[in-house]
Amino acid sequence: EEGEEREPGAVSERGFLESFTESREVAELIANLRGVFGELVTREMAVERFVGIMDKYQEQPHLLDHHLEGMMNSLLDIARDKGSPPPLVHLAFKFLYIITKVRGYKRFLPLFPHEVRDLQPVLDMLAEQNPRDSETWETRYMLLLWLSMICLIPFDLARFDGNLVAEGGRARQPTMDRILEIAKCYLVVSDKARDAAAVLVSKFIVRPDVRQSRMAEFLDWVLSMLSKSSSQTMEGTVIVNGMLQALAQLFKHGKREDCLPYAVTVLECLDKCKLSESNQMVLRKLGMKLVQRLGLTFVKPKVAKWRYQRGCRSLAANLQAQGAVVLNQKREAAAEADDDEEYDIPAEIENVVEQLLVGLKDKDTIVRWSAAKGIGRITGRLPKELADDVIGSLLDCFRFCSNTSFQETDNAWHGGCLALAELGRRGLLLPSRISDVVPVMLKALTYDEKRGACSVGSNVRDAACYVCWAFARAYEPRELKPFISHISSALVIAAVFDRDVNCRRAASAAFQENVGRQGTFPHGIDILTAADYFAVGNRVNCYLTISVYIAGFPEYTQPMIDHLVNMKINHWDSVIRELSTKALHNMTPRAPEYMANVVLPRLLPLSVGSDLHTRHGAILACAEITHALCKLAQENNRSVTYYFSEKSLEGLKQIHQELCSRQLYRGLGGELMRPAVCTLIEKLSLSKMPFRGDPIIGGWQWLINDSLRHLTLVSSGARQHIKESAVSALAALCNEFYINEEGEADPALQDELVTQYVSELQNTEEMIRCGFSRALGALPRFLLKGRLQQVLEGLKKVTLISPEDVSFAESRRDALIAIAKVCQTVGVKGEGSREEFVCRDNVDEIYATLLNGVTDYTTDSRGDVGGWVREAAMTSLMEVTLLLVQNEAELINASICRQIMCWLAQQSAEKIDKFRAHAGSVFLTLLHFDHPPVPHIPHRQELERIFPRSEKETLNWNAASEAFPRITQLLALPTYQYFVLLGLSVSVGGLTETTLRYSAQSLFDYMKKIQGDPSALESFCETLLKVFEDNLRNDRVSVPLLTMLDQLLANGCFDTFTEQENHPFPVKLFTLCKEEIKRSKDIRKLRSSIGVFCGLIQFQGDMREKVFFQLFLLLCHPFPIIRKTTASQVYEMLITYGDVVDPAVMDEVMAILSDTNWEAELPVVRERRNCLCDLLKVPKPQLVSK
Repeated sequence: EEGEEREPGAVSERGFLESFTESREVAELIANLRGVFGELVTREMAVERFVGIMDKYQEQPHLLDHHLEGMMNSLLDIARDKGSPPPLVHLAFKFLYIITKVRGYKRFLPLFPHEVRDLQPVLDMLAEQNPRDSETWETRYMLLLWLSMICLIPFDLARFDGNLVAEGGRARQPTMDRILEIAKCYLVVSDKARDAAAVLVSKFIVRPDVRQSRMAEFLDWVLSMLSKSSSQTMEGTVIVNGMLQALAQLFKHGKREDCLPYAVTVLECLDKCKLSESNQMVLRKLGMKLVQRLGLTFVKPKVAKWRYQRGCRSLAANLQAQGAVVLNQKREAAAEADDDEEYDIPAEIENVVEQLLVGLKDKDTIVRWSAAKGIGRITGRLPKELADDVIGSLLDCFRFCSNTSFQETDNAWHGGCLALAELGRRGLLLPSRISDVVPVMLKALTYDEKRGACSVGSNVRDAACYVCWAFARAYEPRELKPFISHISSALVIAAVFDRDVNCRRAASAAFQENVGRQGTFPHGIDILTAADYFAVGNRVNCYLTISVYIAGFPEYTQPMIDHLVNMKINHWDSVIRELSTKALHNMTPRAPEYMANVVLPRLLPLSVGSDLHTRHGAILACAEITHALCKLAQENNRSVTYYFSEKSLEGLKQIHQELCSRQLYRGLGGELMRPAVCTLIEKLSLSKMPFRGDPIIGGWQWLINDSLRHLTLVSSGARQHIKESAVSALAALCNEFYINEEGEADPALQDELVTQYVSELQNTEEMIRCGFSRALGALPRFLLKGRLQQVLEGLKKVTLISPEDVSFAESRRDALIAIAKVCQTVGVKGEGSREEFVCRDNVDEIYATLLNGVTDYTTDSRGDVGGWVREAAMTSLMEVTLLLVQNEAELINASICRQIMCWLAQQSAEKIDKFRAHAGSVFLTLLHFDHPPVPHIPHRQELERIFPRSEKETLNWNAASEAFPRITQLLALPTYQYFVLLGLSVSVGGLTETTLRYSAQSLFDYMKKIQGDPSALESFCETLLKVFEDNLRNDRVSVPLLTMLDQLLANGCFDTFTEQENHPFPVKLFTLCKEEIKRSKDIRKLRSSIGVFCGLIQFQGDMREKVFFQLFLLLCHPFPIIRKTTASQVYEMLITYGDVVDPAVMDEVMAILSDTNWEAELPVVRERRNCLCDLLKVPKPQLVSK
């Protein structure tokens, strides 16, 4: 899942913006609105450009602040202008909304002009709006926000009414009622205008004149709407949303004394709505906001004097003097009881707090977050005793949430952590409560609850980091000093070992805050430098590098090891388990005695336990720790068993026997157990454990063989891992336990092992062939000695394609890889025995097998599976060639080297990017190898000019635009021409657009270059015909080759030959094309051939009549699509090459081609075709009786 690549979700360093650089362009866009609004295209282009500019500032909207007022005034001038047509006004408001979306309406609101003269025009504009028009919602949204600002004018609204009796005796509505009606109207719409209407209500209702006469009436309307509406319907949801927003805004901005008389009624109505049971996340969030606002209304707006206040928050002060902690003076007022004024707390507060505590367990984060902020705000206004009760209830949530429903647990922990952080940040958690909170916080930092195939809890861990961050800012160092060792270890563990990148980064940030604010974390600065925000972005780096550095500080060593053993080796994610065991290996030198005496004895029982994941992790951990301890002992010139007790050694040996006797290698669990125990075998062998002659060696050998023999029975995802683990284990086992003091193998054992493995190569199951091929490749030299020819012959048979195993591409791939490995193992000795070395007698045979693999183009339902074989063959050719070059280069003859380079050149010109890149890389590796150079490379100097040494690493073969311009230059080199042209044929005539475009363009550029060189053109044509002839009826090559020929002819690449009658090139090409489509029913091939025949019409001589005859045959082909395509292309051909037809009949011929329905019945079509034959004096094709 994660290697050196960046983890999904990880944020990298990026350049931040420094100013609003497009201010002038934006000003021009706004100034040009009058000119662009009329045309749809210009209008949309202006909006798109404006959105593009503004979106760049979503993360840094403050850069717009100095320009907001200017942009707003320019846009509002358009809206105020009575001559502006409605579409222009809407466009101006749309621009305003886009700015508001980026900067936020709260920052934007004070900038609106709020003069008396604006009130009437804004009301009139709103009156003209259609609340249901989905095209103009931005206009309504901005007008409502503007009106909410105008409402603040300090004049009685009655003054604007004048004479309420209009002309004709009709009564006019008072301004106050007009605004209220507008607000009510827009509170029940489903678009963004509803949010602005809620803001309008909060500003308007709290005006003294409106409050006295309309507030009670408005609240009655809101509560009645809430009571009547059901959140189960779409319409009801919209209404409830609007009412809740209005109430929340009203109780937020209204004065407490104005809102208090209505608070109880609103709370009762809210309770009846039962919003906590709604499935609408937004409604539950708004309900939570309203509940906390009502709670704040019930209690006096005063800051609790009992709260904890940290004196100085200066980082500089905290870091003064080396290692000294500056303790700030703080008020001791919290201890004085008389500071808490005695005042009554309404009974409703209990209801509010209860609802907020329930909200902390909500299934959605935004609801929990709102509830947490509510808990913090209300607790800050309560007396000390009641506040402590709230904190006690909150801590009870953590104690009891383990007993609540399965789904609720992680939500309760997350909400609880957010609430703790809010309380801590506000100084409402007194130092006396820290001892209760820290254990909860530490548990939350490692919270990971298994659920199905994965786990939940990353949000809990993230919130726990927020608690640590908040505490660092809230408390003086002396308050947290008793808990420093626990908190620092927990944060380090989270920053290095958490599975999720956001949690690691949150922990790193919290650690940094503690180091700066508290100054008491051990080795804080050193750890911060190693585990900063960006360093912890790569999980592999955290586990294998950063962890080792931090474990070097003794305060953290044991907690980190314990965390891995207790929490990570049994993790549900196998990647984490494997990384944890490797981390334990790396950390072993930091605490070898602890690992040997405490950790290993704890792991051994787990390695044969009942839980699959724990067993898997424990076995791998035993393997890694044992290997690390043995390496450490050897480095210190001690016995490999120095750190191990007899019990531990016996426990390691018993793991395989215990699993085998309990049949734990079977089924799905076996897919984890087999590679784990193979890794154990490998590590114990590498550790040189004193098990030589022990019966356990036979058991281990049985497991390796059985794993390779049963690859077919395991899932496809686990096969590769099991195979690689078994092969690695086999190599280590043989090297340690099968070699005698003379450095040789026991003959009987060697005979049994090699014969058994070679016999399995002809198994009817492909996966068994794969496994034993790789196993033979892993055998050490002393086991291959005297058996090399037997092994190579066996592997060679696997690489051959027979009718029964044509789709066994994976076994052919693994056999080719194994051949190279065997060659590298046995080494080179020119005059040596073919049974012991790569030598003069077998080198040609080895190369023949590998070169044969490069020609594997097998396809099946999985696609081009032969590509795997070709890739392995190319790698093996490179490895064997470099092996020979470095030892006895004279074994490589010119013929072999030419074949290798030519085949690589062909693969470098083919269509699949991955294989082309691999071939190109191998080609350049061999070309530029210097120790010593590869001999007999054809045209070495020209190749080094085309592919300079400096571009060996930078040339991107994956990119068709870079690869093809280079590879086509090889067409000028006679040795490579045939093979490069063969590869290009597949690319130029392929289906992939980018490959086709760049390969074709490169080929045309080369053809253009050789037009003035008759010998080069002649050579190219001969090679082209040879490629066609060799691949006749080979659809993989012939179909794209026809497409390529069509393009070459159409681009005038052979115009030189048109002046000569019956030139042999077009004559031969026509013959081959005709032969290729004979009796073919492949529509793609037939359509490609039509283009070639049409292109051949330009050549003079007897062949022209034959071409017409062939095209007229296709005009009556059984497939209608072929008839139609032929007619269309012949028509285009005659337009292009008009001189090939007598002008006297040209119009009639063109009319027949264009007017005839070539998809009609064959007798009708045949009659029209024969007319064409008569006109062009071409023999009529005769029906052949079957």
